[in-house]
Amino acid sequence: MRSIVTIIFNERQSLEYVVDIDHTPEAQSMAQEWLEATWVRLECEPLRHSGKVLLLDKVLGVADSLGYATFVQHEDRAREFAEQVAIALGRPVIKIDLPGLTVGF
Repeated sequence: MRSIVTIIFNERQSLEYVVDIDHTPEAQSMAQEWLEATWVRLECEPLRHSGKVLLLDKVLGVADSLGYATFVQHEDRAREFAEQVAIALGRPVIKIDLPGLTVGF
């Protein structure tokens, strides 16, 4: 399956990645584990006052922590992020809007 992942950092900076993904339950589970491990490694903070962290919160936190400069300077890390998000969410179109704190499909 092919997926398009768009990351909006601000009104002037956005990036788009087209990735081919493995759409198996095993791959999805591994991608969710990758997001969890990366979220912890980057010391991301919960977005909700309750402290509960949902999968979409991890997507937003990791994208924000890595930042636009990392995505531009390290194509391999950017592509890995896009692939892992696409596999974890299993959607053909994913829009990560950091200013709006939303992940849309």
